[in-house]
Amino acid sequence: MKLLTFINNGEYQLGVKTEKGILDVANALLDIPMHNGESVPLTVHEVINGGEAAVTALAQFTAQALEKSGDDCSYLLDEAKLTLGPCVTHPNKIICVGLNYRKHAEETNAAIPQYPILFNKFNNTLTGHGDDIPLPKVTTKVDYEAELVIVIGKTAKYVTKEDALSHVFGYCSVNDLSARDLQLRTQQWLLGKSCDKFSPLGPYLVSANEIGNPNDLDIKCTVNGQVRQHSNTSDMIFPCDEIVSYISQHMTLVPGDIILTGTPEGVVLGYPEDKQVYLMDGDIVTIEIEKLGKLTNRLVSEV
Repeated sequence: MKLLTFINNGEYQLGVKTEKGILDVANALLDIPMHNGESVPLTVHEVINGGEAAVTALAQFTAQALEKSGDDCSYLLDEAKLTLGPCVTHPNKIICVGLNYRKHAEETNAAIPQYPILFNKFNNTLTGHGDDIPLPKVTTKVDYEAELVIVIGKTAKYVTKEDALSHVFGYCSVNDLSARDLQLRTQQWLLGKSCDKFSPLGPYLVSANEIGNPNDLDIKCTVNGQVRQHSNTSDMIFPCDEIVSYISQHMTLVPGDIILTGTPEGVVLGYPEDKQVYLMDGDIVTIEIEKLGKLTNRLVSEV
């Protein structure tokens, strides 16, 4: 199942990607009311929190809505005309893993970490596919980072590596934008990672059953159509199951938490200093991960 959120009258609404368009769940329920106490989730977090029962209810309702849809169906929308929000709108935690691709660590002359390097971002960094990202006035070195995101679906504490992925709801893409001059100003990376809209997330949240092995996915970043990063999640130093297990030893993961798993080689920071050209006003950045779609945003100078 591919979920997304779109903005309608200033509010996030749940959509399901189908072969006929985006199902507007709330609108469809007006035409196809549920009976016998049945309920259908109306937000992405209701789907995540509701687990298998919520997913089943939504899948059944989606099939019913498609079956009853006509040519002028009001609840099937053209995705290209929607304003999308982040596919996970209100994560309790945004946890990031640094230097988690072997070739990326090598290109930045960093030691291969013995343990996952963890830091965090905040909800102010979240935005959606298609939104403009402001280039902050306080930096001149904004870099792109294509990353796979793990979305937690079940509470996880002290889980084993073998059981870790059973606690995952699904996966999505993010551009973990980084202001390198701010990031490297001190030993703490947070400042350079947490500027407004520095985590465009989406376009889709894809359920884990559609992904299969998350550690064998093609991952790519293009800037103005030019390929800058192209790798595979198999180059991760710490794979997804190990990441979830490791974090759960130290803090409780709850449904809706998101984990950014690191970026492959090809970032601007990895180039020789005389060849580093950071993101500029008007640049179009697209993150593409196998089975997860394309996440595209334009960078614009902050007013």
